[in-house]
Amino acid sequence: MPLRRIFRARVAAILAGALFVAALASCQSAASTAGRAGNTPRRAVVVASFNFPESELLAAIYGLAIEHAGIPVRLELNLGPREIVQPALEQGLVNLVPEYLGSALASLEPTPAVAMSDPAAVRRELAKLLARWHVRVLAPARARDQNGLVVTRAIARRLGLRKVSDLARVAGRMTLGGPPECPARPYCVPGLRAVYGLRFARFLALETERQRVAALRDGVANVAVLFTTDGNLATGDLVPLSDNRGLQPAENVVPVVSATAVRRYGKRLLDAVNAVSARLTSDGLTFLNWRIEVAGKNVLAEARGWLERHGIVPRQG
Repeated sequence: MPLRRIFRARVAAILAGALFVAALASCQSAASTAGRAGNTPRRAVVVASFNFPESELLAAIYGLAIEHAGIPVRLELNLGPREIVQPALEQGLVNLVPEYLGSALASLEPTPAVAMSDPAAVRRELAKLLARWHVRVLAPARARDQNGLVVTRAIARRLGLRKVSDLARVAGRMTLGGPPECPARPYCVPGLRAVYGLRFARFLALETERQRVAALRDGVANVAVLFTTDGNLATGDLVPLSDNRGLQPAENVVPVVSATAVRRYGKRLLDAVNAVSARLTSDGLTFLNWRIEVAGKNVLAEARGWLERHGIVPRQG
């Protein structure tokens, strides 16, 4: 039974106790080894993603790089939102997750006493908190992907919108489209109220970025929460608004990995992961996201292609 199905069916019971954890651990996973069919070794490094395409892509890139280093890998792509993935990491059901610095820290400490715009400070604090789960925070990538507010180019022109603060005069008659978790996330609805004074007329819960983009283009939502590396931003008809008051924290991509996996595979694992992080850039992520979200390319194929172009794995054929 895939971890994804177990968690989604029983997410309310994830933290209920050791009996539930043991039941989960005893299940046989049907997920593939880095995208290849067949059974995987029990000592495989389980690489999980959140439930959005960029996270799936990053997990696939890291997973394929680890596998190329001779380490067995099982991918659990699209495992779910943070509320599912984080307990899975805590309980040792997954071994590696491509995280985002600020969001990861804020989920563990809602009011951290560090400068959230400083990647080094955020990483140090995150490492302290994850150490209690025996999870290590590896070197962040230069690539960063923050939450952003986006409008159509037509609305931006008509209302003169360039910055998030420009929304203050019109938010009261607008619909904001965002992920279902947005009203409870400190850098989403609560942060927009506290930092920008924005109170939208309506919030529309839309689980995927594709749904949010469609809602914008169809006029169902006037503003949408999208990632700043979303591939749809490359098409020209959507305009990201500048976070001119610095609500969003440093959101560098950062792999978090269980100490168990590090002990088991040591330098081979760390070198494979760090080689990926050293080459990831924001522009590169935007391009890959366009390939997947707009051009409809396969996540695993794009992950493999990126690794080949950067010399991490040999070219096939």
